[in-house]
Amino acid sequence: MDIFTIGVYGSSEQQFFGKLAENGIDTFCDIRQRRGVRGSQYAFVNSKRLQDTLAEMGISYNYLKELSPTREIRAAQKEADKRNGIQKKDRTRLGDVFVNGYKQHIADYDFEALVEKLKDAEKVVFFCVEESPYACHRSIVAERLHKLFGYPVKHL
Repeated sequence: MDIFTIGVYGSSEQQFFGKLAENGIDTFCDIRQRRGVRGSQYAFVNSKRLQDTLAEMGISYNYLKELSPTREIRAAQKEADKRNGIQKKDRTRLGDVFVNGYKQHIADYDFEALVEKLKDAEKVVFFCVEESPYACHRSIVAERLHKLFGYPVKHL
């Protein structure tokens, strides 16, 4: 199995779905807490529309809410950003407060069960919204899968 990550910010609908097609993605894992994005620019990743397009492309969809960060973890990062004068949209890396909190949050997550669930997948992408994978928890999930199982990781 190959692991990929993808964000939506900074991509058009054509670019976003083009990346999935170009890389032969067969399984899509949505790890957002809320499966919607405000505004029309990224409406194509709102849950129903996203799932419909993925189905048309022959890509299976999985919602893994348990891998989304808690409200408290996100609030801690927001506060750290405020102290550092950084806006969320400009952040290129998660702060230690987020990384440590998130790693603790998923410490007991059963990644073996996830791999079993995805056993028929060849190319799996983990999705959240941030443009930079290192400004998003999807990079932590991908890193964990690489460390535990040796799966190669590519950020789209």
